[in-house]
Amino acid sequence: MTYPAPQYVGATGETNATYRPADTEPELRHANEGGAHYLATGATTNGQFGLYRWDMGPTPSGPAPHFHRSISESFFILAGSVRIYDGRRWIDTAPGDFVHVPEGAVHAFRNESGEPASMLLHFAPGAPREGYFEGLAGLATMTEEERTEFFLRHDTYWL
Repeated sequence: MTYPAPQYVGATGETNATYRPADTEPELRHANEGGAHYLATGATTNGQFGLYRWDMGPTPSGPAPHFHRSISESFFILAGSVRIYDGRRWIDTAPGDFVHVPEGAVHAFRNESGEPASMLLHFAPGAPREGYFEGLAGLATMTEEERTEFFLRHDTYWL
C-alpha cells in the first residue's frame, strides 16, 4: 500500500489545526442521559472521516444489528463496557478495546452494563452522520414510509 496523492501541495504548511477542550458540551443530548460530541465531521475533514464521542447513560440503549453500504465504522472504548455485535457474537468490551466494521459488515452496539459508558465512533469516509443522530429522536412520530426513507438516506440497513 502506498500513500494517497498529496492533498496539500504548499511549501510552508498552514496554521489551521482544530482544538476542542475535553469539557466542551456535547452537540446532542440523548434521552438515555448520554450525549454525542461531534469531534470531527465529514464537513470539517473534507469528507475523509467523521469522529464522534458517544456517551451513554446507565439505561440500556443502542441500535439493533444493521449494516452500511458506503461507510465503515470503528469503535474505540473510552470508559465502561459496551457490548458490540460483530456479526457472529456479542463482545463485552473494556476501555482500550477497538472494533473495526468494514462496509457491508453486520454490527450493533449496546450498553447493558447498568453503568455509564463512552466510546469513539469513527466513520470513513466522512458521511453526514449528524443528521442521522439528530433524527433518531423523531423516529416515533414518523410514518413507516418516512422511517424507511430516513434509514435509506442515512445508509442504515436493518436485519
